[in-house]
Amino acid sequence: MLRQRIITAVAMLAILLPALFYSTPWPFAALTLLLIAAGAWELARLNGLPGPMAWAMGLGCTAACALAWWAGLLERPLPWLWSLGGLIWVLGGARLLSGGVPLWSATSRLVRCTVGLIALCLAWLAVAQARVQGINFLLSVLVLVWAADIGAYFAGKAWGTRFIRRKLAAGISPGKSWEGALGGAAAVLLIGLTWSMVEASHGLAPAERSLYGRLASQHGPALMVLALLFLSAMSVVGDLVESLVKRSAGAKDSSGLLPGHGGVLDRVDALLPVLPLAMMLLSFSL
Repeated sequence: MLRQRIITAVAMLAILLPALFYSTPWPFAALTLLLIAAGAWELARLNGLPGPMAWAMGLGCTAACALAWWAGLLERPLPWLWSLGGLIWVLGGARLLSGGVPLWSATSRLVRCTVGLIALCLAWLAVAQARVQGINFLLSVLVLVWAADIGAYFAGKAWGTRFIRRKLAAGISPGKSWEGALGGAAAVLLIGLTWSMVEASHGLAPAERSLYGRLASQHGPALMVLALLFLSAMSVVGDLVESLVKRSAGAKDSSGLLPGHGGVLDRVDALLPVLPLAMMLLSFSL
């Protein structure tokens, strides 16, 4: 299993990194569009749609994202869209996690697939627009999610339920603890503060700054810290929502598309809310 995971990871990096660092954003946008379309196919299958309908959902996701690309939305500020997406994630995520698997199972398949499709299209538009903003900016958003995940893993292993006896979401993902979530938030703050200070010392132009540097310059250090804590919490929400969908379907992984890693949704779940929410936070000016 470990060997398979490593081979898959190396193959993915060999494809993603050249696209990411290409001189123009379009190869990365095209590649991530394929991944998001695969995620839509996985979501359809997890919600019980038969083969042809699952393929149709993947194609529908591709068409919607391609239309947004053709309309020039990758280069346009979209504060209203990011605000709407953020509202859906915050309110919808809270409602889903409070209702758990029974609420998701009781929701009509049409609603589940429609909301999921919207979330995937918003995530693609956000990641493509983040690449247009700059490689440093996009990497900082990705690193935020990775730091939250890695920090949560190690803090959970070391201190899980030692201080807070209650599990984070026992009915959805029994392995997650409050200590892990707090450890992930601490890792995000450490990286964000360090990254923004390094950028400030080098005097980077606003267009070259990371998410952290832009939040600090637009809103100040105190609100940057609050924003990073918020994004760290929402990365956990994304992870838990995907776990809820899989648990409702009785599935361990979203698919077997990525040998050793599960499916596309298993790899991007935490990014789904964080990407549009990061764009939303930057669209506000104080």
